Formats: sequence, structure tokens, C-alpha cells
Amino acid sequence: MKVAKFGGSSLADAIHIKQVCDIIDQDSERHIIVVSAPGKRYSDDSKVTDLLINLAKERLAGTDYNPSLLAVFERFEIIANDLSISEAMDSIKKKISTVASAPYTDEIKYLDSVKAMGEDCSAVILAAYLNSIGRKAKYCNPKDCGLILEHDEVGKAIIIDESYENLAKLANEDALCIFPGFFGYNSKGEIITFSRGGSDITGSVLAGAVMATVYENWTDVDNVFAVNPSIVKNPFPITEITYDEMRELAYAGFSVLHEEALFPVYKRGIPVNIKNTNNPSAKGTTIVSKRTHYDSLVTGIAGEKGFCTVTINKYLMNRQVGFLLGLLTIFAQEGVSIEHIPSGIDSVTLIVRKKYFTPEKEQIIVSRIKSELSVESVHVERDLAIVMIVGQAMANSVGIMARAASALGNAGINLKIVNQGASEISLMFGVSEAYCSYAVKALYKELFKL
Repeated sequence: MKVAKFGGSSLADAIHIKQVCDIIDQDSERHIIVVSAPGKRYSDDSKVTDLLINLAKERLAGTDYNPSLLAVFERFEIIANDLSISEAMDSIKKKISTVASAPYTDEIKYLDSVKAMGEDCSAVILAAYLNSIGRKAKYCNPKDCGLILEHDEVGKAIIIDESYENLAKLANEDALCIFPGFFGYNSKGEIITFSRGGSDITGSVLAGAVMATVYENWTDVDNVFAVNPSIVKNPFPITEITYDEMRELAYAGFSVLHEEALFPVYKRGIPVNIKNTNNPSAKGTTIVSKRTHYDSLVTGIAGEKGFCTVTINKYLMNRQVGFLLGLLTIFAQEGVSIEHIPSGIDSVTLIVRKKYFTPEKEQIIVSRIKSELSVESVHVERDLAIVMIVGQAMANSVGIMARAASALGNAGINLKIVNQGASEISLMFGVSEAYCSYAVKALYKELFKL
């Protein structure tokens, strides 16, 4: 049994949806299909999710949201009419209207419920079309199927363990299961969404629940590439990559797969195959537990903006038992996650994300560090980018760090941080945000010898 997830670009219009159905037909093992909301049809188009967010914001602002509601209707109506399933629009309009006009007390929960309609209605349309062409298909509501989510202490959606037992029952369905990605329900019956791109997570959870032979993630590229194609033309294609390598690259900005999507399949050893809806015969990229071959010494290079450094200096820090514990406790109590911790004898640097380390949080945390830990100084630097070099083969190789540092130095890029992962499959460099893409280019040129 295979679980196949199709992204927004694969469901943007009727032509693409028909392609998806052809792909489903080509393999009888594709039993559970996870869908995203329709994406852009052309470069200046809007994604359905963006239309829904705009609608919700207008309602929350107390302005007239009917034009935005009609724009959402129109987008689904075009798809339904082109697929000759216009009868599906009655339920879609009712569903969206009910959610959009519902009373609310919590703005975040209201926004979640409206955003989820993109994936939900996409699943309704795909199921209706498959049935219209003679394929037995069933729209699967996440609430009815038992996908239970809750928010953790920082508001992130987490999966309740019993969800896997609930969802395992889908393996026994006779019909194709068409499941909307991106959202589930809490124990109170309220919609909770994953972060943007979270349909990848839904597909992974379902693959884990039914113990799929493979989790297929269909997108609009033939492969995962060694570097972002928008930065380097015709980059080196990756045919095989490990979970650990992909996790490192996703963390540092690879947008092919959501960074949280690997855990459910990693835990169960289920391979992931990333494939192209527009070129289904291409082999794609397979994510596995253990590599069988290496196409290159370095697997990939990625860069991500939006980080800060918090550097704490205290003389004889290394002799003060519990200092680091006290420092991390302050960040934990203020709800700020730590990304990396490079350290010296009398100093330690904590790397955090700007979106969590707001100026307000900075003021509170810096004040607490000074008063509670009696440090000499605390220095905060914003606008930091993290550039990662990832490759499992690097663990047994000599000279990668020297080559990378030399390439960045020759390019005139100042290194603010240098750190190697404990597993030795990744090297991390901290550079100014302005140099993020430039650094990725310089490293790619050196390590892939263009």
C-alpha cells in the first residue's frame, strides 16, 4: 500500500487534477491520497490558501469580506465546471460560507478554520471527480477518521498518539481514500492546522499509520537538487538521500518537503519518494534510512535567513556548575527555542529564530540573564543567516571544512559562526543575511567544482 500526497501545484486546475488521476490509476497500490489546496496556475496567480487568509483577515477586521468569499467560490467553481462536476459546488459553497461566517472568540482558531477549507474542498473535488469517471473514491474528513491534534506550549500543532491507531483503519477501506492535508481536530472538535506546507506532515502521518510500503510526495520538480534552482542554474540532482540529511537541509531552507514531515516515516523506516506530477516517469529522489550509493561527496547546500545570536560572556563560566542550565531555563520559561549553541571557555552563543525572539522577548531575556546569572555582557546580533553543507559521506572525508571556509573567504564573506554537527554530516556557517544566497553559490561552486 502506498500513500501519495499531491501538492498545490499538482492540483491548481482541472488539467493538473486529471494528471493526478492518471497517476493514481497507474498504480493500484496508491490507496490513500492526500491533497493540498489548489496552488498558483501562473506566476501572478494567487494560491487558494492566500485567498482564504485574506477573507479571514477581512472578517476579523470587520470589513466586507463578501468579495473575497466570491473569489474563493470562483476559483473552485472554475475547477468544478472544467471537471464537469458542478454539482459538487453546492456542498463546497455551504462548507466555506458556514466556516467564514461562524461566530468566534479566538482569532487564531478562526483563521485556522478558514485556512483549512482549501485542503478540505480540494479533497471533496478530487473524490467527486474520481467517482464521476468510475473510480470508487471516498472523501475522508480528518475529524471522522480520528486525526487528533493539540497545541504545545508554543502553539505548534502536535499529533496525539491515538491518531495513528484511528487512521490505521483506512487501510481496510475498499474505496480510494481522499484525505485533506494540513489540518486535524482537537479533542473539542476544533480545527487545528500545521504550519504552512503541513500537508506533507499529514501524508507522513497517514503513511506511518497504515505502515505504507512507500510515501510518495508529488510536486513540480523531477528531483531534490543539491542547491535551490533559483540560486544556481541546473543544479546537481539528488537521487538518494537519508532522512538525517534531508532533515538538515529542510531545516536550512530546502522547501521541497516540510521539515517536520519526516519523523512519522523515519520512526517506522518507511521510504519517501519525491516525484514530479508533470513528469511521472522520472525516478525522482528517494529518502531512506541508509544510503546504498553516493552521487557526490556533499549531498546538498542550503541557506536560511531569520536568525539571531545571543552571546553571553562571563569570566570562569566553565567552572560555574549549572550556568548553562540556568541560561537555557530562562529561554525555556520565555518560550524561545534554541537552535544551536556554539561555546567557548568564557562565552556561549545561543542561536534563535527572529520570529520567536522578538524585541519584546529580547528585552525580557537579556534583563533576566544579567540579573539572574551575573554575567559580564550580553550581546544580541540580528539579521543572521545560517548556511548548511550536508553530506553523510563527509563524516569519512578530510578537508571539507577548509575548502568551504576558503571559498567563503575568497568570496569576501565574513564568517560570524562556524559549527559542525555532532553526527559530522553537516557543517554550519553563520553569515549576514545579505550574503546568504551569495554564500550558497560560492560553496556550491567550490564543492561541486563548476
